[in-house]
Amino acid sequence: MLIVRLYFLQVVYSQSYKMRADHQYSTPSQNIFDRGSIFFVDKNGVRSSAAMVTSGFFLAINPKVITLPEDVYKKLSAITPIDKDTFLQKAKKANDSYEEIVHRLDSDQAAAITALNLPGVNLYKEQWRFYPGGTMAAQSIGFVGFKGDDLVGRYGLESSNEDTLQRTSQNIYVNSFAQMFSDLGAAVTTGAGEGDVVTTIEPTVQSFLDEQLVKTNKQWSSTMTGGIIIDPKTGEIYALGSYPTFDPNTYQTEKSLSVFSNPLVENVYEMGSIVKALTMAAGLDAGVVKADSTYNDKGCETLDSKKICNYDGKARGVVPMQEVLNQSLNLGAAYVAGKLGNTLFTKYMMGYGLGDKSGIDLPNEGRSLVNNLNSPRDIEHATASYGQGIAISPMAITRALSALANGGTLITPHVIKEIDYVTGKTQVTSEPEGPRVIQPATSKEITRMLVGVVDHALLEGSVKQDNYSIAAKTGTAQIADPQGGYYSDRYLHSFFGYFPAQDPRFLVFMYTVYPKGVEYASHTLTQPFIDTVKFLINYYQIPPDR
Repeated sequence: MLIVRLYFLQVVYSQSYKMRADHQYSTPSQNIFDRGSIFFVDKNGVRSSAAMVTSGFFLAINPKVITLPEDVYKKLSAITPIDKDTFLQKAKKANDSYEEIVHRLDSDQAAAITALNLPGVNLYKEQWRFYPGGTMAAQSIGFVGFKGDDLVGRYGLESSNEDTLQRTSQNIYVNSFAQMFSDLGAAVTTGAGEGDVVTTIEPTVQSFLDEQLVKTNKQWSSTMTGGIIIDPKTGEIYALGSYPTFDPNTYQTEKSLSVFSNPLVENVYEMGSIVKALTMAAGLDAGVVKADSTYNDKGCETLDSKKICNYDGKARGVVPMQEVLNQSLNLGAAYVAGKLGNTLFTKYMMGYGLGDKSGIDLPNEGRSLVNNLNSPRDIEHATASYGQGIAISPMAITRALSALANGGTLITPHVIKEIDYVTGKTQVTSEPEGPRVIQPATSKEITRMLVGVVDHALLEGSVKQDNYSIAAKTGTAQIADPQGGYYSDRYLHSFFGYFPAQDPRFLVFMYTVYPKGVEYASHTLTQPFIDTVKFLINYYQIPPDR
């Protein structure tokens, strides 16, 4: 027991004791900031810090000793930026012996200041939160900021795992050996839930996705662009992000608080034609259509006194279900919904989880707006069948689409792989298999049809990969006008795909809001999707499947 206790004192909490020893001679009333770490994990299982505590120095002065404040300011400001007015104001407090001037100095700056040997100028060690990846997954990681007088997690994992990541001043004195056996009746709980958070986010994959999002957003002058890369079988998220984003190391400089929230989790959108894949799968699963079933496409039709049309208003005549996906025909999706009937169609859509939260382990998840599915009118179900009139969060639609890829069951998307507690215990995320939405045979058939979309229809088949089967679908949705109706010139583009199609390793979802100078998602998102597919194939050395 003594050896274990010494291990915790000398290894686990050694840095905390060292920092406290440094401070007991300088600013004994000041608490030393400490906090658990957040990690990314690469494909080989190697961890890298997403959020950590780093050490440095802060500069303080003793105004009672400083006689030439202007001269002291000039010498210090040559080493580190210091606001002159603030410095001189503090330096002239003749009855004050301690004023803090600047924080977060590195060792080189500290050495240069020490070499000046200025009377009344002192350096002290300090610790602060640091995010080595900068903007990488920032909206999922969050940051540490003040809430009143306390530094706490704000947004992202920093917020949702506050109880795990926080460190209280008395924790280094807790009997951690007793905590290990707390289930035997030990009445020690302080600090027992503290630890480090290990994420599923792969830093190289995240970096690549971030580059694609920035490039796409800038190319089309979009309002915002986002993406998710997920394992459709397990729900592990390799990368997720949106642009614009922020750097948690300098979050104080942001002019808008909205950039801190995670739109992939918190916002909802009308997703457009990617919903047709869900509609078609429901029709196949219920047996009301087959891939070669036909209907007479008239270009437009009227339901409940409302007119709905294909994206171009043109009639196609008698066409099979495969062409509904190939040509993204609104009337074809509405035909499938009509064959299902309103009640059964709604049951399938709700079965995909569109009316529920996805269960993602990130805070503030928004709930999709699908009340139109409860309407008795046919028109609401018809428009919902092709992704208008219902608004879904990117995370919820990714979860639903994963069921098409994985054999027909709902997953629970998650970004936490495990939590390593200070007591030595590890809690590994293990999500049970979710409810079945469609049968495995249906999953195979809708996958085959979506592969046909890529091989023959997407940009006229020009992005087909000879050695890899890819199942994918684009979506273009009109953006709702807050004054009523829809904008005639504003669209949300969406895209999803998974591969290798019949045994998928990855599902990629992308969307961009209000791109300029282009109407269809096939022109904005196909190339970044294909570039992402090629990157993942090469990075993970995925063998060909055809």
